[in-house]
Amino acid sequence: MQKTRYAAAAVAAVAALTLSACGGGDSAESEGGESGGEMVRIGIKFDQPGLGYDEGGTYSGFDVDVAKYVANELGFGEDQIEFVEAPSANRENLLSNNQVDMIFATYSITDTRKETVDFGGPYFVAGQDLLVPTDSDITGPEDLEGKNLCSVTGSTSAQKIKDQYPGVQLVEQPGYAECVTAMGGGQIDAVTTDDIILAGLAAQEANAGKFKVVGNTFSEENYGVGLPKGSTERCEEVNAAITKMIEDGAWEEAITSNTEGADYEFNADLNPPTPAPCA
Repeated sequence: MQKTRYAAAAVAAVAALTLSACGGGDSAESEGGESGGEMVRIGIKFDQPGLGYDEGGTYSGFDVDVAKYVANELGFGEDQIEFVEAPSANRENLLSNNQVDMIFATYSITDTRKETVDFGGPYFVAGQDLLVPTDSDITGPEDLEGKNLCSVTGSTSAQKIKDQYPGVQLVEQPGYAECVTAMGGGQIDAVTTDDIILAGLAAQEANAGKFKVVGNTFSEENYGVGLPKGSTERCEEVNAAITKMIEDGAWEEAITSNTEGADYEFNADLNPPTPAPCA
């Protein structure tokens, strides 16, 4: 009789453990929120003020704000986000090698990239523009004849202008911050790249009020959310989050707060964008 009671107790204990393992209190969902204790790894730029910038372990910028909003809609709190540096040349590899789950890093959607990765969004449509001193009378690339134009070494942005206006003098620097410094010293007349990148540079505390974005874009760059190939369901979730961010005003607020002091207005003919259908 005593052995029978012991056996029954043992069976009950095993049953309790089995129920716990099959979906009880230790699962990720039960720990709080859709994702529980899981982490999401998000690739961003670490060196683009106003977009993705590492301030000693604290991250700021428009891309960062969009990433946080989307992650929250997917069930991840800010303490569950691991930001990973995603330089332009490494973005496809980071996704293909499962080193990140998503990328928000001025990542233009192109047909070539779509062969190896998926994209959510776009969440912003940028355009090539010019950054000039606030007292400059330059209003577009046609005003650059005989003037010094700066861009980053290897960039196609300045070369596009040079091809159309041969009188432009190209000045190359390792980064856009160096271009802005050179312009502040009077060595160059304008800097060119995507408008929101220029706005982020101009909005830095040291630059506030010194420069302006001309506001005459002459290209389109659709910034998407990079995802591993085959992420159709996640793409749809990301698009729903972006749409919600635009509709509730958080999207425009993020742009305004990250470009304050830059004398910048986004192209209202292109923005806010409508996320494209997921493949």
